[in-house]
Amino acid sequence: MNLAELYKKQISLSEWFADIDHNATESFREEDNWKRQRMEELADIIPFPFDKPTSFQVTEVVEMKEAFNIYFKAHKNELCALRLIPKKEGLPKLRMRGMTVSDVVSDWLPEQEINPEDYQADFVPHPSDHIWSTIFISNAHGTIGEVIAGSHNQLTQGFHDEGKPIVFRYDYVTDEINTNPATPEVHEHIKEIVSFLRIDGAEKRKEIEEKFHVSFSNGYLPGYFETVKSTDHGTWFIDWNRVLGDLYKDFWPEPFTHATAEHLTGTVGSPGSATGTARIIHPDAISSAQFEEGDILLCLMTSPDYVPLMKHAGAVITQEGGILSHAAIVSREMKLPCVVGVKDIFEHVKDGDSIEVDATSGIVRKR
Repeated sequence: MNLAELYKKQISLSEWFADIDHNATESFREEDNWKRQRMEELADIIPFPFDKPTSFQVTEVVEMKEAFNIYFKAHKNELCALRLIPKKEGLPKLRMRGMTVSDVVSDWLPEQEINPEDYQADFVPHPSDHIWSTIFISNAHGTIGEVIAGSHNQLTQGFHDEGKPIVFRYDYVTDEINTNPATPEVHEHIKEIVSFLRIDGAEKRKEIEEKFHVSFSNGYLPGYFETVKSTDHGTWFIDWNRVLGDLYKDFWPEPFTHATAEHLTGTVGSPGSATGTARIIHPDAISSAQFEEGDILLCLMTSPDYVPLMKHAGAVITQEGGILSHAAIVSREMKLPCVVGVKDIFEHVKDGDSIEVDATSGIVRKR
């Protein structure tokens, strides 16, 4: 399977939400568009390292206004990530990562065919490496998510081309960290990240609660988070999303199911159970797929093209993916049982097999 081609089909989670007609689409889009402004405001209150952007109006960029020209001369040969944030409702957010500032301005930006007056441009330094990346939820129970040695898009998109993710849980009550597989070297990194979420002072917690409309449990900041650790910049938070955090305020699945001779296992993407006929649908066969109501969708990893089939599926099983990959989140919001990261699923299950999916325990059985 060509992962590069699958990556090209991936869209932002905001666009996923729009595709499934989620009632939180607009609030999620607003939350996502202005996340760095929100993290900057948080960093004014507590120590909170994040990938602070240098922001310009796109008109300043295309017209090479003085302020941008100063930035351009100093950084034109450096790699960057660029987010074009719409200032009008209904416009798409556009993103680019890994090009030099000069190439962005001369090549990528003109290809977008946008009205410069409608967008803000956020330039963010691009790390030369990714030591660790994480994606996780912080709620009343603790933190639960995944860490990988490599770039964070592997966790969000679910394609793991640099190794496999490590699932972790940090219990706020017991102060214990568990990982699957057991990986002691990950523990210190998780402790570092969680330390930034611990707010001990009552006055600080009250200020944050009032400003950001969140509620603390056990003294830890709630929400959905993504982080990266690099040689260049150390640990950075690259996302804090309160909308997704609220949707997952009770999220605390058991991620440590072990395979046996009787069944296959993966990670719980969305709880529930289903039985039905396995339908293996490859990306190039979606439009012509023979798919009946209640069939179990099996694929390497979901992409937006699969949404019409997901709306009729009894459950979803993917070989790739993780606990908070877009496929898992979208399945959960569709209330569709989903097990992700089922190793070698295509070697054990064939198209047309009758299977049972226990997505509460992360188990797949042939009937």
